[in-house]
Amino acid sequence: QVQLVESGGDLVQPGGSLRLSCAASGSIFSALVMGWYRQAPGKQRELVARFTIDGDTNYADSVKGRFIISRDNAKKTMYLQMNGLRPEDTAVYYCTTFNRRLNIPVYWGQGTQVTVSS
Repeated sequence: QVQLVESGGDLVQPGGSLRLSCAASGSIFSALVMGWYRQAPGKQRELVARFTIDGDTNYADSVKGRFIISRDNAKKTMYLQMNGLRPEDTAVYYCTTFNRRLNIPVYWGQGTQVTVSS
């Protein structure tokens, strides 16, 4: 079992920045393949950014150049730095871990709300 707890969501003006955090427990953090999804009202959950099994990073086209995913294995925490926020970035952001063999999300956090509005 892996427990994931997100934090850092907030109300921010367009063009602003936020940093989301995801604290993990219950497993060897450095071995976890992790990522961020988001779900806006009335829309399907979508991948925002993730680490690949090889340790590289992938981003959704809509956030490339604005968002940065990172992790601190010593702190057992993953981050999502979000810059140049837009109203369309408004969503609940979820932290997840991927099954290494199947490469599908397995464990989820409870989510943190990000609202971009003036």
